[in-house]
Amino acid sequence: MRRIRPVPIVVKPSFAIVVDGETEVWYFQMLKRNERSINVSIEPKIPQRKKLVEQFETVIELSKDYTKVFWVIDLDVILKETKEAKAGKETPFESFLGYKKSVDESYPNIKIIINSPCLEFWFLLHFEKNIDIFKNCNEATLLLKKHLIGYKKKQKYFTKQDDDIYLKLKPNLADALNNANALTLFDTKNPYKGLSEMQLFFEANEFEQLFKK
Repeated sequence: MRRIRPVPIVVKPSFAIVVDGETEVWYFQMLKRNERSINVSIEPKIPQRKKLVEQFETVIELSKDYTKVFWVIDLDVILKETKEAKAGKETPFESFLGYKKSVDESYPNIKIIINSPCLEFWFLLHFEKNIDIFKNCNEATLLLKKHLIGYKKKQKYFTKQDDDIYLKLKPNLADALNNANALTLFDTKNPYKGLSEMQLFFEANEFEQLFKK
């Protein structure tokens, strides 16, 4: 009697993306909407509570169920809260470094992506090489508005049909990846330096054919 070979089950890769702001969610949703050939499930998520420790706990929990988990961090928020922290207590920046160390050492399917000061710096890299140090996200946004006239942190602007934020930026995506890679990655001793590690998401193996043409 012939033995019937079991048909292997192909599991579709799944990405969870943990963010602390709506703009990041809208951006990844638009990527998902426009790049339908990507054979990966992308689920951007905002934790119900946005405290750093609760984001960390969410990321760890999601790593049990998803192929990869990306934790996208806007560093300006952490640095602002660190300046306001009371003396003698662990600062938000120190807490973040502890969470990052734990992730790097123990969770290979979690990748932390740092934007300094914020996601707008990633958008800015689509148009110019930039290694400036920004005091806050507003400074990066003002420069971005020279390239994206009318830029607003509003859902209507980000998700407009046939003219959403991803489509506005996509023609320059290759430039953004090159510009991001030209910058050094996160340096704990120089956290105010402008940088984006978004290329770590786009250069995941699942996107190789799409974004490396």
